Amino acid sequence: MKQSTGDQKQKLSRASASNRKQRAGTGHIGAYGQRSERSDLLFVEGQLPTVDGVIEGEQPAAEQMKRCLSNLRTALAEQGRTLDDVLKVTVYLTDFDQYEAVNDAYQASFDERFPARSVVGVSELLGGASVQVDAVATIE
Repeated sequence: MKQSTGDQKQKLSRASASNRKQRAGTGHIGAYGQRSERSDLLFVEGQLPTVDGVIEGEQPAAEQMKRCLSNLRTALAEQGRTLDDVLKVTVYLTDFDQYEAVNDAYQASFDERFPARSVVGVSELLGGASVQVDAVATIE
């Protein structure tokens, strides 16, 4: 199906708009941030198991996953979204021996319709965390 010239210009202008703004990212070291303005997607960066800005890295991995997902819910709610709007989740995990426990905590947070997901093994996360979560959600 052929797109109209107006539709093509809108997509091009949205992809290359010079007025996109950077919102504040996490309070941790690094160049973290979330782009905003006109887009069909919301990217939620590195949700760590933080409570009042402190990473709870000593908790079991399953508890850390619950906290990461709770923080994800909060970040989504700030944008008027819920876990139902999530299209893709990336889970970063430092110990694959904890995969089943983390997966159980993940599974309990979503309805039967799970978003696409990748689990990536990493050697280390900020603050000694065992788990971190990124997500892409729809805003339409």
